[in-house]
Amino acid sequence: MEMNRQGNVAPDGEVLHPSLSKEAKETAEKLRALAQSDRLAFWGEMSKDITWFKEWTKILDEGNAPFYRWYYDGQLNACYNCVDRHIKGWKKNKAAIIFEGELGDTRVLTYWDLYREVNKFANVLKNLGVKRGEVVTIYLPMIPEAVIAMLACARIGALHSVVFGGFSSDALKDRINDSGAKILVTANGGYRRGKPVPLKNNADTALQGNQCPSIEKVVVVRHTPDDVPMEPGRDLWYSDLMNEAGLYCEPEVMDAEDPLFILYSSGTTGKPKGILHSTGGYMVGVHTTTKYVFDCKDDDVYWCTADIGWITGHSYIVYGPLSNGATTVLYEGSPDYPAQDRFWAIIEKFGVSLFYTAPTAIRLFMRWGEQYPAAHDLSSLRLLASVGEPINPEAWMWFYKHIGRENCPIMDTWWQTETGAHLVTPLPGDTSFKPGAATSPFPGVEVDIFDEEGNSVKPGEQGYLVVKSPWPSMLRNLYNDSERFLNTYWNQFKGVYLSGDSAKRDEDGAIWVIGRVDDVINVSGHRLGTAEIESALVEHQAVAEAAVIGKKHELKGQAVSAFVTLREGFTGSDELIAELKQLVVSKIGALARPEDIFFTSELPKTRSGKIMRRLLRDIAEGKVLGDTTTLMDPEIISSIKDKYDKEAG
Repeated sequence: MEMNRQGNVAPDGEVLHPSLSKEAKETAEKLRALAQSDRLAFWGEMSKDITWFKEWTKILDEGNAPFYRWYYDGQLNACYNCVDRHIKGWKKNKAAIIFEGELGDTRVLTYWDLYREVNKFANVLKNLGVKRGEVVTIYLPMIPEAVIAMLACARIGALHSVVFGGFSSDALKDRINDSGAKILVTANGGYRRGKPVPLKNNADTALQGNQCPSIEKVVVVRHTPDDVPMEPGRDLWYSDLMNEAGLYCEPEVMDAEDPLFILYSSGTTGKPKGILHSTGGYMVGVHTTTKYVFDCKDDDVYWCTADIGWITGHSYIVYGPLSNGATTVLYEGSPDYPAQDRFWAIIEKFGVSLFYTAPTAIRLFMRWGEQYPAAHDLSSLRLLASVGEPINPEAWMWFYKHIGRENCPIMDTWWQTETGAHLVTPLPGDTSFKPGAATSPFPGVEVDIFDEEGNSVKPGEQGYLVVKSPWPSMLRNLYNDSERFLNTYWNQFKGVYLSGDSAKRDEDGAIWVIGRVDDVINVSGHRLGTAEIESALVEHQAVAEAAVIGKKHELKGQAVSAFVTLREGFTGSDELIAELKQLVVSKIGALARPEDIFFTSELPKTRSGKIMRRLLRDIAEGKVLGDTTTLMDPEIISSIKDKYDKEAG
């Protein structure tokens, strides 16, 4: 396909690549060719970008599948790869972290600054008795100390367990107790939309009455001016400990398969899964994907808007960018405080060139209007990327037009907490994209789409998205729960990883991720993806966001029910409901026509931005609402229920 510099939309719906360079095209072709000829040799070659204390002797050991071992016998240290190896040359004085606070405060840490701070905090942890293999829980806002604490753990061979700062005291308590953490690192408080977040108070509530008996000490970062109670003998100020710490801590020599961290999934039901990642394979995976998916160069300023409490923050704020010697932006705050142009002001302020965000955020920006990005100079951007859920085509096009100004490729990445790194994504050297498609497996990754019997489905058919062979950054186990690891991921299709997501492949071979398998509606025996129906609804000019669920139906088994938020300037009406139903019919078919459409000012979301369709399903079916503690705003669900009961009653 011939290159078009303006990124015009082709007749077949593809968007021609707007910034294809000869170098990027050659790199993509080289990577795919090497991986196709010898998958393991490809991952062996990728490992050469990592600094090893001792070279591995075997790329992959499959002797105890699915407990795979990558880079067998190799030895390294993740912190050394992210910090030490960059201070020996010109990068010593390069910005490693640019921090922007919600109140406008800015801090810049060079690689030398980061090296010194990490060494000191590694010594703090050692002085507190933390040993190799023990667990440290980190419960902090999006501040540099969070990254410092993670890298310090990696330096001494301790596992970090980062708990999202928006989680409740109960969620914190459960994660501490499951991991048996010895130390808790928290802050006196954080900020959210100008209001204080009482992190230390939440921590105290989690620990009260010896509810977390494994915790010996609590290290407290003073981030806000607020005074908090400090328990004598247990609570210690971060600044006091750092003032007394030595300047250098020898990095621990870790085996490639030694665990690097535990990260608990944000599952809405059941006990959270403690996903365990290794050191060697994880570092190769995140380093390689950061380098090639984002086309990461020495002069780039990279910003991923995730929180480090999630895998996106681990892989693509901390370990991926820093192992590449990149400059990574860290932002504490929301996209609409103090105004709805906050993200675009940050991009302009720091000259961000690589921007990675979520479809949820993009749809929010759409709702607010293009006047906000239009008021800022976004010419520094050269690549955009999407993460977290399938991006609907309209949001893709809006992102492309109003943020990338039709001059930036968009990397729509599919991956999971469990996969550690990108598994399905375009590369910047690919010649064209399909808005809404995750496109192709990353080189060296073998994915397929299976039916219930484990057979590959035909083009256009929906099925289970699976990974057919091991990859370096895969989870190694669930912490202290191997049986659940096997049952959740490996037992449905023997020797094949079950992602829990559904997808389809089009006639050109492009992969379209539909959504979670449990977000599939079965109408009269036909499986409909919620994301597909939601995308159709969001194409209407009045719709900002939509959530679709299947509710029980006497004849059909399930019927489609939609919850819709409107853009500013539009109001709900019977006429609009009729238009939206017809739009779905025209885009998907009569089978997908929503039985009900309810307008709501907000949708219920977790603090990580995921729509809680389970709760909407409970409302539609008249059930008692389940746990709402993971919601960003628990009051939203009550107002939706009241309105639904009134209108449906």
